[in-house]
Amino acid sequence: MVSIAGSKKLKRQMAPQFWGITRKSKRFVVTVKPGAHPKEFAVPLAVFLRDTLQIVKTLREAKASIYGHKLKVDGVVRKSLHHGLGLMDVIELQGVDKIYRMVPHDGAILKPVVIDDSEKTKKICRITSKTTLNGGKMQIGLHDGRSIISDTKASVGDSCVLEVPNQKIIEIIKMEPGTVAIVTRGVNAGQLGTIKAVKEGTFMLPKMVSLELKERQIEIPTGIIIPVGSGKPALGIGR
Repeated sequence: MVSIAGSKKLKRQMAPQFWGITRKSKRFVVTVKPGAHPKEFAVPLAVFLRDTLQIVKTLREAKASIYGHKLKVDGVVRKSLHHGLGLMDVIELQGVDKIYRMVPHDGAILKPVVIDDSEKTKKICRITSKTTLNGGKMQIGLHDGRSIISDTKASVGDSCVLEVPNQKIIEIIKMEPGTVAIVTRGVNAGQLGTIKAVKEGTFMLPKMVSLELKERQIEIPTGIIIPVGSGKPALGIGR
């Protein structure tokens, strides 16, 4: 039988800060396997249950919940301890009356926030690539690894409100002045601001936006913000 490449564990000292795990209890912790989100910006399901939400106490209990098909991510049952939860993922837990969305919050790259039950079939995805196909349709690549063929007009950097797991685009949120965006990484992670101007990039410099936060205005690359609505967030993100 062929073994799966890559280690299934990680030294606790090397784990990202936003996982929120203790550093000195045991030497190793479950790691993230390759998937929809980059490894450095994702939390494994087992760590999410045991350390983030603290609804189980041990890895054995986490295994029982995951292997028992009690967790859904974006409406799909996930059965791996190593499945990575990333930006804007929606998590449902059988027997728990709360629905969670993973968002940047208070300087952390990812934190779960409680959302309304009516929003569990919707998520905001950033458009990262766009390819024209025969017939005039577009193949749109999203930040969570999805690829959708659609005739919807959108640009790289825009966001879409997506119905999951059907992958139906409900609304396009443009990267333009007046749009509300959230910072996903860096010292301003989790802060919500209004786009004042969009500055085109060059061969050497990335595309930038001028973002007005509560008390100041900053210039930031478009790659580390995600448009979330016009005037206010289109979905609940804990604000």
